[in-house]
Amino acid sequence: MLISQRVRKSPFWHLSEESGSWCYSVYNNMYHPRAYIPMEEGGLLKEYEYLTEHVTLWNVAVERQIQVKGPDAPKLVDLAITRSVEKVKTGKARYVILCNNEGGIINDPVLLRPHEDEFWFSLSDSDVSLWLQALKVMNNFDCTVREIDVSPVQIQGPKSTSLMVDLFGERIHDVPYYGLMEGEVNDCPVIVSRTGFSGEAGFEIYLYNASVNAEKFWYPLLKAGEPYNLKVIAPGHIRRLEAGILSYGQDMDQETNPYQVGLGWQVDLTKDHFIGKEALTRIKNEGVTKKLVGLKFSGNKIDWYPADFYMVYAEGGTEPVGYVTSAFYSPNQGCNIGYAMLPNIFSMIGTQLEVHLPEPYAIGRVTAEVAQTPFKASENPGTGYNQTGRKLET
Repeated sequence: MLISQRVRKSPFWHLSEESGSWCYSVYNNMYHPRAYIPMEEGGLLKEYEYLTEHVTLWNVAVERQIQVKGPDAPKLVDLAITRSVEKVKTGKARYVILCNNEGGIINDPVLLRPHEDEFWFSLSDSDVSLWLQALKVMNNFDCTVREIDVSPVQIQGPKSTSLMVDLFGERIHDVPYYGLMEGEVNDCPVIVSRTGFSGEAGFEIYLYNASVNAEKFWYPLLKAGEPYNLKVIAPGHIRRLEAGILSYGQDMDQETNPYQVGLGWQVDLTKDHFIGKEALTRIKNEGVTKKLVGLKFSGNKIDWYPADFYMVYAEGGTEPVGYVTSAFYSPNQGCNIGYAMLPNIFSMIGTQLEVHLPEPYAIGRVTAEVAQTPFKASENPGTGYNQTGRKLET
C-alpha cells in the first residue's frame, strides 16, 4: 500500500508500527492496522489465539469521534438515529444505526453520551460528520458538530477485566455493558466503556487529547499487560464473525436496510420522526425478499481477508443466487464460516448450497449450509442476543 499524506495517520500509527503491524487498509480516510503477526508465524489465526486465551490491545483510532454538543444536541441525534435518543441515558452508550431517506444504512456507530447535552458518534466506515452537519444546518439546530481529538483503543480477551482492574481499580466491575466511566491512565484523561467488536469480554478506552497523549498512554498499557500476556493485534474479525457481529462496508451498507441484516430491532417506528422512517415503515410492511444469513462451508482454511465477494449457488445451479459478505476459518467451529446475502427461499437454516472459492482455498465450488448465528456466544454480560449476535443492552 502507498503510504502518503493523502490518508490520515492516527495518533497511534507509529506505535502500531513499533508493535509489528505490517498490513493496513483505509478506514474513515485513516490507515487501519489489519495484521501484526506474520503469516509464517501463524498470522490472523495466531492473533485469534491471543484474543481468546489472553488479552489483546487494538488500535481502533479509525473509529473517529464526531461530537454533537449544545442545547439542541438531543434533537439532532434523535433525528439522525432510528431508535429513541431517550434510550441513551447520560453516562451510557448504545449501539445505533443511521439510515438515509430510502432506509439504507449509512453507519452503525456506538453512540456515547458523556454529558446531558453532548454525544459522541464512534464511527464505523463512512462519513457521518458531513451528514450530521447537513441535518444541523437544514433544521437550524442550536448545537455544534465537529470531530474531536479523542482516539479509542480496545482491550479485548478473557483477561481484559483483570488488566482493567489493575489500571482503574475495582470500580471497573461496576461498569455495566454499554456503561461509561471516567478515569486516567498515567495522568491522561480517558472515558472507558464496556463495549467491543470481538465477542470476548472487553472494553474500549477513549483517550482525550490523543494527538498529544498517545505515547504517554500507550506504553503504560503495554507494561500493565505484561503479566497477562497482552498482545497488540488487529481487530479480531474471526471472533466477531463467530459472535454474529456485523462489519459495516462488508455485511451492510447504504444498499441494505436494517430488516435485511437482522437489525429491525433498532428501528423504532413509534418515534414521531427520523430520517428514513417512511421508507422503513413501508419495507417492514411489505417484507424483504433477501436477507443476511450465516453459512458454514468446506474448503481449505480461509486465513486472510477475502479480496472479493464469493458467489453462492444452489446445489448444482448454474447462476449465482447470492454472495458471501464476510468469511474466515473458525477454530471454534472447525470449518469456514461466513455471512451471505441470499433470497428468502435459500435462507432457511439447513439449506444446502455451494460457494465458489478462489485458490488457495479451493478450485471451484465447495459445499455449504445455512447455519444458525451466532456461531459462538459472546462473552460480554447482557440479557440475551439479538438477531445479529450482538448482546442485548442492559
